[in-house]
Amino acid sequence: MFSISAFLPLKPSSHVVVTSYRQLGPFCNVDHYHCSHLHNLPSHEFRFPLVSHTPASSHRWSISGTISSNEGTVPLMQIEDLVEKDWSFLDTDYPSSDEEHRLKMDRIISAGGISKTARVLVSIGSEAFVDRVFDTSPVQQLLIVHDSLLTLACIKEKYDSVKCWQGEVINVPEKWTPFDVVFLYFLPGLPFELNEVLGALAKRCSLGARVVMSHPQGRQAIEEQRLKYPDVVVSSLPEETMLVSVAAEHSFEVVEFVDEPAGFYLAVLRLNTVQDM
Repeated sequence: MFSISAFLPLKPSSHVVVTSYRQLGPFCNVDHYHCSHLHNLPSHEFRFPLVSHTPASSHRWSISGTISSNEGTVPLMQIEDLVEKDWSFLDTDYPSSDEEHRLKMDRIISAGGISKTARVLVSIGSEAFVDRVFDTSPVQQLLIVHDSLLTLACIKEKYDSVKCWQGEVINVPEKWTPFDVVFLYFLPGLPFELNEVLGALAKRCSLGARVVMSHPQGRQAIEEQRLKYPDVVVSSLPEETMLVSVAAEHSFEVVEFVDEPAGFYLAVLRLNTVQDM
């Protein structure tokens, strides 16, 4: 089972560097760093450095490990590095122990109208938000899409039944579709125009599917985060007029919109016409 066993601090850097799981060869079948097979790995040990919660939006990571197999133990090895963004602020800025924050997450989840047979997608979600979805909403399929391998590995460690895919939400493979509920938990972290995001989701959602855009602290917090983490927070939350217009172009209807600049943002879209891939 995948296990994070130790944290080793490395010298500061402007990037996060984590393992490419392609280097694990036959032990892990990875497609675009798809992590759904991580728990099928033989016993092994990995070491991650401690996350530094500084204003910098990225840090340097390195992973090494030993892997035990039927053919013996593979010696400690250094595995190929890759650069990734640091998304830890999504959890550290809004601790899940905060009752008000937890209630806001519940409000966001409730807006999705999740049923037990639903296929749910969460894109750029905090670990606390994924925890809350898993704990409160049993579903047929829960897929987490993120560009951080570290975040996906931590989620997969806790929830073996959750599917994880490293990549962009506009490129999610068809095999997991159609989605009944999509949570764009941190839309300003997606490096795409709203038109492109909704165009891709319209082809991957079922009729009547809900797309939920949110931020638990609202527009003002986003602007502050853009200043602190400019390479991670790359856009703002859409205004209602613009959202209604772009949504209509892709057969979405805005059925709920809440914009409290200093407190909460929630936009719920419903797909009224299914589009072909």
